[in-house]
Amino acid sequence: MKRIHRVVDRALQANRVAAQIANNAFDRMFRPGALIRSNQTPYEEIAASGPMRVRYYPPLTEATIPLSDGTQKAVVHTEQTVPIVIVPPLAATSLIFDLLPERSLVRYLRASGFRVYLVDWGSPERRYAHYGIKHYAEDLLGHALKCVRAHAQTRPVSLLGWCMGGLFSLIYAGLSHDRDIQNLITIASPIDYRQGGIAARITGALDVPAYLIRKYTSFRLHNVDPAYLQVPGWVNALAFKLTNPVGSLTAYWDLFAKLADREFLATHTTTSHFLENMEDYPGGIVQDFIVKVGVDNDLSRGRIEVGGRVSQFDRIECSLLVFAGAEDAIVTPQSAQTVLNLVQSPDKEFVIAPGGHAGVVMGNKAQAAVWSVLAQWLETRSGPCRAVAA
Repeated sequence: MKRIHRVVDRALQANRVAAQIANNAFDRMFRPGALIRSNQTPYEEIAASGPMRVRYYPPLTEATIPLSDGTQKAVVHTEQTVPIVIVPPLAATSLIFDLLPERSLVRYLRASGFRVYLVDWGSPERRYAHYGIKHYAEDLLGHALKCVRAHAQTRPVSLLGWCMGGLFSLIYAGLSHDRDIQNLITIASPIDYRQGGIAARITGALDVPAYLIRKYTSFRLHNVDPAYLQVPGWVNALAFKLTNPVGSLTAYWDLFAKLADREFLATHTTTSHFLENMEDYPGGIVQDFIVKVGVDNDLSRGRIEVGGRVSQFDRIECSLLVFAGAEDAIVTPQSAQTVLNLVQSPDKEFVIAPGGHAGVVMGNKAQAAVWSVLAQWLETRSGPCRAVAA
């Protein structure tokens, strides 16, 4: 009789698992929105300009927030005087900073007592195809900081940028000589495009053709209509996956193997939604990055021309914290570290953290290796605490 009971229990368990797999598979294929958990931290839009929006994340109402390691983080009820402004890259959306409730940098920083703002670049439609470094690093970021300061009622700010967002932050600081930028943090931001990685191989392959074109022809990339150079978001998504093709295939195998696990499915679907839905690169940015950042490698010398003016990194004197991913195939630690030799900041640090280009900011180890480190670093450089406004 016991043997019969065991057989029946196993059959019932197998039936439940089969039902879970069928339900999860249906949602994954036909109702993925029911599984996506990104962008859940409440925010207010305080400003807009063209495609850009500026977000403010008000104080959290919960007493604790979940972390990716299964623990809970207490929400502090005081906040730092100096607000932090998060600057995303283009192509990869701002969702990476609020990817999952337990893996949300904006929520983590807000719970740690920081006033958090985020620049959302929006979708660069064809009418914005001419947008280049000047538009993003000077015009839009400058406008965003003006609005943040008015909203926060304070001049000093901290900037935190991942990848191209870090470059925009550095270029703005070197161009404006804004002494009220108190702290600047970059994560996986490429400075020297000759220091290994995929970027170095691509730009290296362009050296000879670029030299010959410049010497023997009148063709210049900046004379091409930027609308023809707009890179679609799906191309950016495919290129990002090709930087780690084995990892991409493994992720789909994991999905198949763990289809009965609803929590895993939600995490996988949310992450896939982020990676598969990237935005376009405007043609103007493509022109500037191929010529100025790639072929000419201007950032490695700490000087880059922006709209007839020159951004000079040796004018940057704020506290600087630079992160690089140990396994980053796009931006090597050597490429990111170069900026420390270009700025005049007396207070500067360099940290190599585990993870690839995206993993360094959103991976399983990011909370301990990057978020916690930058939060502690900022706490001592963001002024006195004050009670959170009701």
